Amino acid sequence: MFVTGAFRGRDSYCIGPSIYNACYRQDYGVDQMNEVMFGTKDDKQLMYLPEKCIGCGTCVMACPKGIITIGSVGAVARGLIDKDYLENDPSGCIMCGICAKTCPTGALEMRQAGKSINDNTYLSFVLKPTTVNENCVHCGLCEQICPQGCIEVRQWLASDGSAKIDGETKIDNSCCVHCGWCASVCPADAITVQKPFAGTWVRDEATCTACRSCVDTCSCNALFNPEWEAGERVDKVAQRADVCIYCGACEMACPVDAITVTKTQIIPEVDKKAIIEKKLLNVKAPRPTLTSVLMTDEEACLGCGNCVIMCPVNAQDNKNLAAGYLNEVESKKILEVRNGTVKVVNQDVCGSDGACVMICPVNAIWLERREC
Repeated sequence: MFVTGAFRGRDSYCIGPSIYNACYRQDYGVDQMNEVMFGTKDDKQLMYLPEKCIGCGTCVMACPKGIITIGSVGAVARGLIDKDYLENDPSGCIMCGICAKTCPTGALEMRQAGKSINDNTYLSFVLKPTTVNENCVHCGLCEQICPQGCIEVRQWLASDGSAKIDGETKIDNSCCVHCGWCASVCPADAITVQKPFAGTWVRDEATCTACRSCVDTCSCNALFNPEWEAGERVDKVAQRADVCIYCGACEMACPVDAITVTKTQIIPEVDKKAIIEKKLLNVKAPRPTLTSVLMTDEEACLGCGNCVIMCPVNAQDNKNLAAGYLNEVESKKILEVRNGTVKVVNQDVCGSDGACVMICPVNAIWLERREC
C-alpha cells in the first residue's frame, strides 16, 4: 500500500482519500468544510463541497451544458496535487440542479437564500441512512473496517453480573458512502445499508498497468491487488463486488482507460427518476479532462529513470506487463531520460495519476494545476 504524503498541505500522512476525510473531520469538523460556488442565479446558489466528493464523475455525466470538469482524480486522491476533483465554468451554469440531484454523496448542493434545498428529487437525500439496530453486539468490526471512518463504537463491561459487553455504536451518515462493508462483516446482521447504484465493473487486463491509481482512489476499498504464489497468474486488479457502489471513480482515475463502470440501476426511489436514468444508466462516462501539468527540476534530477519506468502510459509499450517493468528509459510517450535528466515529451497524453511523483527519490517531478 502506498503512503501518499500530506493531503492538501496537511502535516499528517494518510493513505487514500478515505483516511483524508476521516482526518479532516477529526481535526477540523464537518462544519468547517471548504465550499466553492459553482453557480448562482437570483437567490439560488450551487455549492461544491470538496470534502464530500469522491471523484466519481456522475455529475459530469449528468450536466446538460457540459461545464463541469473532472480531472487528476488519482493524483488528488493520493494527495499529490493541490486541487479539487471538480472544476466548472459558473458563467455557463443554468442552475438546473441535475448535477446535485445525481450526486450520491451530496458533494453538490443547491441552496436558496443560503438554505439547502432537499427534496425527493435528490439522490443523496432519498438514499436511506445506514442504520444499526438492537441486535448489535458492539464488537467493533464495523468501526475497524469502515473505509471512511464513519463509525464509532464505545464498549463497556455489562453491569448485570454477566460476562458480556455492552456499548453504543454510532454511524455518521454525513460521510457514509453506503458501500456496505459494515453490514458485510457484522456478525449479528444488525446493520442495514442501501446502495445508490447497481452496475457492472469491467477491466481490460491487457491495458491495465497495475499502477494502483484505482485502488488508492476507491472510497469503498472495493478494489485490490491480489496476492499470488510462485508460478500462479492472477489479475492485476480485482474487485470486491459486494462493497462496490459503481460510482465510477476508479474509471475516472485510471490513466490508461482500462476500467469501464456502467450504472445499470438507481436503487433509491427518486422522484422524476426517469430523467436521471436517461442521463446515467447504461451510458459510457466521458474521459476526464487533463487538469494538471507535469513539472520537473532538472538540477535536482538524478537521471535514474524511475519516473519513466513507473509511468502507466509509458508502460503500455509492453503489453501484459505492469508499470515498473525494467524497460528502456528513452523514446517514450510522456517522460524519458535524455543526457542524464528527465524530460517531459508530451504533456497532453499524461494520465495525471502521479505515479512518477510517488517514485521519485529526490522530488524532482511534481504535478501542478493546469490553468485554463
